[in-house]
Amino acid sequence: MHTATIRTEFRSYLQEHNLNMSEFGAVAGLNPGTVSGIVMGNRSIAVHQLDCITKAMDKPEDYFYSRYVQEYMLDAPLNWRRVKPFLQRCMELNRLDCIAKVVVVLMENVTYYAPLVFELAEDFFAQERYEAAALLYKNVAFSEKHQHSERLAICQYRLFKMRIGDDQVQNLQAAVEFGPYAERLGELEQLDALKDLANLFRSMGHWDKVLELAQDMGRIARILYDLRHHSTRLDQDVSYKLSRPFFFYITYSDFLMASASDEKGDYAKGLKHIQAYADLSWVKEQDADTKQWMASFQQWAKVNTCVNRLMSGDISVLPEYVEYIEGKKEVFAELLNVVEAAKRHNLDIDHVLERFDHHLKQDREQESEDIYSNQVLNEEEAKYWYELSKYQLYRKNYSNGFNSLINCLLRADTINNKVLMMNCVGLFEYFRSVATSEVKTQYNALIRKVWERDGQKGG
Repeated sequence: MHTATIRTEFRSYLQEHNLNMSEFGAVAGLNPGTVSGIVMGNRSIAVHQLDCITKAMDKPEDYFYSRYVQEYMLDAPLNWRRVKPFLQRCMELNRLDCIAKVVVVLMENVTYYAPLVFELAEDFFAQERYEAAALLYKNVAFSEKHQHSERLAICQYRLFKMRIGDDQVQNLQAAVEFGPYAERLGELEQLDALKDLANLFRSMGHWDKVLELAQDMGRIARILYDLRHHSTRLDQDVSYKLSRPFFFYITYSDFLMASASDEKGDYAKGLKHIQAYADLSWVKEQDADTKQWMASFQQWAKVNTCVNRLMSGDISVLPEYVEYIEGKKEVFAELLNVVEAAKRHNLDIDHVLERFDHHLKQDREQESEDIYSNQVLNEEEAKYWYELSKYQLYRKNYSNGFNSLINCLLRADTINNKVLMMNCVGLFEYFRSVATSEVKTQYNALIRKVWERDGQKGG
C-alpha cells in the first residue's frame, strides 16, 4: 500500500478539519506564510516545524520521522543545518533507526561530513546518550578505518568506554580491540586511555599487561610533566582536560606496578613502587583536587606497605591491618588479602572473619561513578568468596565453605568470569563427598542454569 507523504497527509488533515492556513498556524505556532509554503511544496520542512505540525495534529512526536528521513534525507540534497537538528531530536526521542539511516548517507561524503558527525557524537557522549553516540562513532570509525587519524582513535576510545560492563569476556574483547589505537590519541588523552586500559586488565588479574600499560603511562606522564614545568614549549592538547590531576598519572603508574608486583609475588619490587608513590615531595601543584589525591596516595601507601609486609610473612601487622579495614565501606579487597595471607602462612583468621560477617551481608550502598572501579570491586568480591571457600573447606568448616562457594559462583556468573566459575566447579567436585543433599541441589541448579544459558548463546 502506498504511504502518503508528509505533505499529502497534512493537506488531508486540513481538509478533514476544515481549517485554513491561518487557523492551523495559530494552533501550531507557525505563521500562515510558513504553513502555506509547506502545503504548496514551495519550501522544505525544518524539524522544528515538523514537530509543531505533528503536535497540532495530535500525533505522537516522532509520527512523521521515518517519512522525514525518506523525503528530506534520502530523496533530497543533504543540508547539515537541517540534518543536525533532526539527528538531535532523534537522539532525544531514541529513534536510533532514523539516525542509522541518515548517517549512512552522510558518510558517502566522508571528507565533509565525518568531522561534523564526529562533533555531534561528542555532544551526545557528553550528554551520556551513549547508544546514539555509539552509532555516530561507529560510522565515523568505519569510514576512516584506513586512516591513521587521531579522530579514528578517539572514536575507538569512546566506543571502548561505552562497551565496558559486567561481562568480563566482553570487556576483554573491547580492550583488545581498542588497544592498538591508544597510541594514536593526543598526548594527554593517551594518559587517560592507558589508565582505563590498565584498570580493566587489573580487574581481570592480567598483571603482565598491567605492568606494561603502567610503565607506558608513567613514562609519557613524566615527560609531559617535565615539559609543563621546565620547558618553554606550549602545552599540547590544550583542548583536552585530564580526568585526574597531572601528577596522578605518574604516581598511579607506581601504584599499579606495586599491585602487579605484589600479585606476582615480587614483594621487594612491590615495596619499592609503594615507596615511590608515598613520596610526593616533587608535586608542584597545590589545588584542592591535587591535594585530595595526594592524601589518598599517601594513605594507600601506608596501608599497602602493611599488606606487602603481611603477604611476605610479617604477621605482626595483621592487627593494624584489621583496624584499618574496619573503617572502610568496601572491604572485599582487604579481606581477600587477609584470606590469602592465612592460606600462605597457615593462619587461623576465624576471629577476623567474624568481625566482618555482618558487614559482608549488607548490600553495597551505591556503585562508584567510575565504571572501572566497579569492575575491580565486582571482581574482588567474587575472588574473595572463592578464596574464603577454599580456606573454610580445607579447615573442614563445610557449611560456611559451601555457602561461600555458592556466593562465588553467583558473582562469577554475573561478571561472566569463566575461569573463576571453572575453579569453583573443580573445588566443589573435590569436596562433593562432604556436601549435603541440599547444597548439591542448589549447586546443580546453578550449574544447569549457566549451562542452559550458554548453550542457547552457542546456538
